[in-house]
Amino acid sequence: MSDATSDHAASPRRPLLQTLEVDVRLLGMIGAFLAICIVFNFYTDGRFLSARNIFNLTIQTVSVAIMATGMVFVIVTRHIDLSVGALLAFCSAVMAMLQARWLPGLGLELGSPLIAPLAVLAGLATGVVIGCFNGWLIGYQGIPAFIVTLGGFLVWRFAAWYLTSGQTIGPLDQTVLLFGGSEGILGETWSWVVGAVLAGLSVLAIYSARRNKVRHEFPVKPAWAEAVMATLAAGAILGFVWLLNSYDIPRGKLRRMFEAQGQELPEGFTTGHGLPISVLILIAVAVVMTVVARKTRLGRYIFATGGNPDAAELSGINTKRLTIKVFAIMGFLCGLSALVAQARLQNHANDIGTLDELRVIAAAVIGGTALAGGSGTIYGAILGALIMQSITSGMGMVGVDAPLQNIVVGSVLVFAVWIDQVYRKRMGVK
Repeated sequence: MSDATSDHAASPRRPLLQTLEVDVRLLGMIGAFLAICIVFNFYTDGRFLSARNIFNLTIQTVSVAIMATGMVFVIVTRHIDLSVGALLAFCSAVMAMLQARWLPGLGLELGSPLIAPLAVLAGLATGVVIGCFNGWLIGYQGIPAFIVTLGGFLVWRFAAWYLTSGQTIGPLDQTVLLFGGSEGILGETWSWVVGAVLAGLSVLAIYSARRNKVRHEFPVKPAWAEAVMATLAAGAILGFVWLLNSYDIPRGKLRRMFEAQGQELPEGFTTGHGLPISVLILIAVAVVMTVVARKTRLGRYIFATGGNPDAAELSGINTKRLTIKVFAIMGFLCGLSALVAQARLQNHANDIGTLDELRVIAAAVIGGTALAGGSGTIYGAILGALIMQSITSGMGMVGVDAPLQNIVVGSVLVFAVWIDQVYRKRMGVK
């Protein structure tokens, strides 16, 4: 450790960003996100950055962000999936029909403790099976992913419509609704506990990464730079928790919560929402997908295949089987997003997931995933999803018509691809 530190001490003085080893693209995305927030906050007289809107923004982003993490793997391996929105709708239809029609017909009424686990498992399994089928068609039958998923875009959207006879399906099981957002929250105390644990884990992760570099005699950042990054990470997590805790639960809802426990709401009592369970699901997905991408053989194979498919195959990687695994992961995440989306809406509607394929692909590309394959990050895709949802939410708050909102979202996607091309040319990346 002393040798590495002394090397840094002897090296020429570097700019602050280089010393901190901050990802310039990530910094640009954060800057764009902050600019969007400031502009919309100005035009909405401060309502855009209110605690209430930040809470709504986070639960609206979760569904697309979960699928965007899977789309990173799909695009990194030089494929595309245009069927994610339709697949979400089909998985949602299966789960909703099980809760509201099929299981009650077998004697399991709403409220039974078996309804939620059976419906969730069926939805996730449906996504995995369809994802495997897509991967088999692409990997072993040689059909381009564009064609397979374009067909799936129609097949699964209208299969969902056929399954539900075009009806909105509800009510859903109360346990399932906990995964949607405002119905499933941790409250102030548990949010602080979870926030403190996450902040501690982020500091521990930074410390462990530094210790591993020192052990293998790799160069490390100065200790003060590591401390700055750890402070920023912990501060961002705790600040996020404070923001969501500051959004008070409406008094009418509080009264119903107390009445459900046989108690009377005390005069003047208030409490905040805290972290939604759906956000915790997104955090868990982000951690797992990041570990898969960086620490596992599967992740190394995915990025190696995306970087050079021919070389990967010659080196012994079974790229056909890998394609099935990648699309199976994508299918699983579509099923998980279906759970979150229908729980947030509190029913299954026929337009659920409409245009989500556009939002998911845009989130991955805006987040830095190269359409040429080989590079992409999970955290970038999640930030991209947040940027997309911020644009949509902000336009809705200032009264932009729905058709114009979609025009802007499509334009943002094209602009993001253009920026990616310019960046890669300037950096000399093929």
